[in-house]
This record gives sequence, structure tokens and C-alpha cells, in this order.
Amino acid sequence: MNPSWLVQYFIFFVIAVFLLSFFVGIQSYFFTSEKSYYNNYPIMNHGVWSAVKWQWESLGVNIKVVRFPLAENDPEFLRSNTEESTLTWIGHASFLFQYDGYNILTDPHMTKRTSPIDWLGPSRKTPPGLKIEDLPEIDLVILSHNHHDHMDRTTLLRIYDQQENPPHFVVPLGVKDWFLRRGIDRVTEMGWWDKSRIEDWTVHAVPTQHFSGRSLIDRNHSLWAGWVMKHGDFTFYFAGDTGYSPDFKEIGEKYGPMDLSLIPIGAYKPRWFMNPIHVDPEEAVRIHHDVKSRFSVGMHWGTFVLADEDMDEPPRLLKKITKEQGIEDDFITMRHGQTLNLDFQEDDLIVNGEQKEAFNTNGALAQKVKGEG
Repeated sequence: MNPSWLVQYFIFFVIAVFLLSFFVGIQSYFFTSEKSYYNNYPIMNHGVWSAVKWQWESLGVNIKVVRFPLAENDPEFLRSNTEESTLTWIGHASFLFQYDGYNILTDPHMTKRTSPIDWLGPSRKTPPGLKIEDLPEIDLVILSHNHHDHMDRTTLLRIYDQQENPPHFVVPLGVKDWFLRRGIDRVTEMGWWDKSRIEDWTVHAVPTQHFSGRSLIDRNHSLWAGWVMKHGDFTFYFAGDTGYSPDFKEIGEKYGPMDLSLIPIGAYKPRWFMNPIHVDPEEAVRIHHDVKSRFSVGMHWGTFVLADEDMDEPPRLLKKITKEQGIEDDFITMRHGQTLNLDFQEDDLIVNGEQKEAFNTNGALAQKVKGEG
């Protein structure tokens, strides 16, 4: 091999490991300080050399990269809707949830890359299910933590700029300053088990098992969280980004049952590296049971390649597990861009006519991207 190619490959490898520190879970002893937040239950700290080991092992892994087709939705209806309860999956951990005329956006990411660098880093394989300009007026944005795949600078600033009445942002401890530095002051910052009243909703910050950081020098300087939101008798749970821990049983005991839960199911391989910070489908189902969820939707899959599993593996495994447990209608995956009409009643949840299509979402609906894998 030409020596110049070896040098170029080494430089590329170093840059790749550096970028991984922003979005996949490198908790290094070198970058912790007295400012750090911690999980309720100790987890293994993966340092830079663990990341190098993972990337070296991944050289022989052929990941199936998939571009999933977008479901058709109706942005005009979503912009004018004030009566129907809907859930639209934009992609990754980004959802538009409409309930009682209130528009909630979770972890909005609607740009091409998840990276601190616009031209480098993991690229979006499946386009956003909604464009930023197609969004209705957003009332509330909830953020689980400050990683770039969950807190995208361009998306947040564009949403803020395009609205005459800016949304209210709810964030974990340590994240508010990021908004204040950009002139955004309609921000509520909360720690675990804190409670805030925002219009007609009671918002609770709850623990997750994860970490935070947008660079190599701010590791765990801000908190990470899930969110339980109550409106009358209705309870909505956004689990954010997390590994499995006993936290979820406590959340279920305090706030359950949940009427609607959004739970991550992807970015979990290799398990020796990802297990502390990303649940797999089996653990996601445990969370579903722990929080006593009536209806759950799997997220954090099918949008970016952030780990070593095939992009269409998480929904396939989830369907297999839920079918074995007889709960395949209670914990589903959606198509990118799909809107579900949800009618929450005392004893039943009525989902629109596309319900069965959502339950059957799997790799068969996907189109493999040629030349990627």
C-alpha cells in the first residue's frame, strides 16, 4: 500500500474517533471534573481507547444501510389541527405530538448531519418526515440532553426564528445557558424529579442512564433526562436517550400508568460498548412494562448510522419480542413521516386506519442504499 494512503487513513481514523466523542457514548476519565453530573446507578466509563477498539473491530462489520421510504402526511392539516390527537414521527427521536390543541416537539433534529461540523460526521440516511417550514406553530420543545443528534443547533434556531410567538423550551440542568447565549430566554431548566407547570401541562423531569457533552471539554457538564407530562387524566412519557436501569420502575411507580410512551430501540451494538447508554429492543420492552405504558412507540432507529446493527434490525427485533409476549399492538414502530390519529379513551386507545401498517413496519418496507453497507 502506498505510504501516503496509510497516512491519510490514519488521519481519517483519528478524526472519526474524535467525532465519535460527540454522539455515541465515550465517557472518558480524562474529561470529567467537579462540574460533572452522574447517573443514579454507576456505569462503565468507556475511554478513548475503548472507542478505538470498537472502531477497529467495526472495520470488519458490514452494516446494512437503509433509506426508508417516507409515509405521506398532510402538513396543512397538522398546521391547522386544534382538535385531534396526533403523533407524527419525523425521524430518530424527533416527534410532533398534538394533544388538545397543543403542539409538542421532542428532540428536534431535521438537518443532514448529526455533528458539530456541518460537512463531516454521520449523515442522515432517511430524510426528515416533516420539513421545518411545514411544522405547525410549536408550543413546547422538550430536550432530553445536549448531544448533537438530539439537540441540533440549526433546527432549533430555525424553529425559533420562523415563529412569531417562539416556543417554550424545557431542558435538563446545565443546558439553558446554550439558549441564553443565542438570545433565547423562554427556557425552563429542570433537574430529576423537578416539576413545572407550563400552561395546562404539568411537566416532570425524570432520570435516564446516559451522559452529555457537545465537545471534548464539557463531558457531563449538563444533565440528561426523560420527561413525563400530564394534562388532566392523560400522561405522556418521552424516555429520551438511555441505557437500562432500575430508574424506570421508579418512574412507573411515581407517574404510571403512561398513556403514550416514546422509547428508544436502536444504536445498541456492540453491546460491550453501547449497553450502558443505549437500550436494545428487549430492554426497551422492559421499560414499556416498568413504566406501565398503555401504548408505546419505538424511536432512535432508522435515521442515522450510530452503531453496528443493521438499520432495519431494531424494528424487526422489537416486533419479534412483542409478538412473543402478546403485546405487538401495544408497542409499535412507525414509518418515517407517518401520522397516527390517537383517540385516548378511558379503557381503549383507538388508532387510525394505518395502525396495522405501523405494526408491520420492518426492513421489507425499506430500500437499501446502493454502495452503502
